[in-house]
Amino acid sequence: MTGIPLTLRAPAGEVALETNLMLAPIAGWCDLAWRETCRSFGGVGLACTDLLSPQGLLCGSEASIDLARTSELDRPICMQLYGGNAAVLADGARWCADHGATVVDINMGCPVDKVCKKDGGSKLMCDVPNTLRIFEAVRGALPDSTPLTAKMRLGWSEDDYERGVAGELAVGLCKLGAAAITVHGRTTEQRFKGDCRREGIRRVVDAVGEATGAHDGTTTGGVPVLGNGDVKTPEDVLEMLDDTGCAGVMIGRGAFGMPWVFRLGWEAQRALAEGRVPRDLEPSEDEKLDGVLAYFERMLEYRNEHYALHKIRQKISWLGKTINGSHCKPLKAGVQGAKTPDDVRAAIAAWRVGMPAGSGV
Repeated sequence: MTGIPLTLRAPAGEVALETNLMLAPIAGWCDLAWRETCRSFGGVGLACTDLLSPQGLLCGSEASIDLARTSELDRPICMQLYGGNAAVLADGARWCADHGATVVDINMGCPVDKVCKKDGGSKLMCDVPNTLRIFEAVRGALPDSTPLTAKMRLGWSEDDYERGVAGELAVGLCKLGAAAITVHGRTTEQRFKGDCRREGIRRVVDAVGEATGAHDGTTTGGVPVLGNGDVKTPEDVLEMLDDTGCAGVMIGRGAFGMPWVFRLGWEAQRALAEGRVPRDLEPSEDEKLDGVLAYFERMLEYRNEHYALHKIRQKISWLGKTINGSHCKPLKAGVQGAKTPDDVRAAIAAWRVGMPAGSGV
């Protein structure tokens, strides 16, 4: 484990990432407001959009266009596409490149039925030759300066895992110009049950390293493999890197209650590489509350009042887990009972001064 930045190479260019920690694409979480909130705490090398339907983008679907929305603060940005039609994915990839994508990714790991039934997500791992043809078509449609990546699982089934399908697919993708491969350490059949299988990620890292050379953070090293799954703390970041040999880590659910996990994980890597004790970069209680409020205000700005209120009521349970040692039930109750944006602001302000909202004091 070296704690070095990542370089994603395209046929005629490269994207240098400041850190090797990525915000994963997770449905219902990775809108622009959330991406900017995680970035505001620092340590995010690359953030991914929610899963994007290429058909939705191409026909101008309001929902799809909104999911792909980005900003000057939201850089570098990876737009992730799903589906199984090579021509449509290729057109969608061009759309992404034309609308601000720094990197384009093909989802090969989503286990959700509605995605797999359209021959997308982890269904792409069931027919490696066809998936390689799809990837080649998408790579050929993108500008040579735009890196193309893929996110996968360890296979559809336990049999796939034992046969090493993930390593076979990863190596094939790298030979066709993949700039990076992200591996979630479970099979499709496991969904999110059980523990992340780091030994499976290690097998993919080894296979890609043997085929392309070890990634060393430079323009000449091999293709980087990123580990994903069950990363919730800075210690988990270090263990994922050490146990798998991966070049970087993608974090999704681990950021739900701790969007500053990226800056803590990056500092832990730097401290280890430099032989020193990590600095305490845990945000203060005020900074955490500032983050919650800023997230809410961004949702109001980028979406609308109904969306912002609905989402903050849902997500305060996650965000409140690390506020005041998780002893913030009045804050959660105040936000969850909010009827207007001012109610949310009042609940946060009241908690900040130690007076639960609605107490009448």
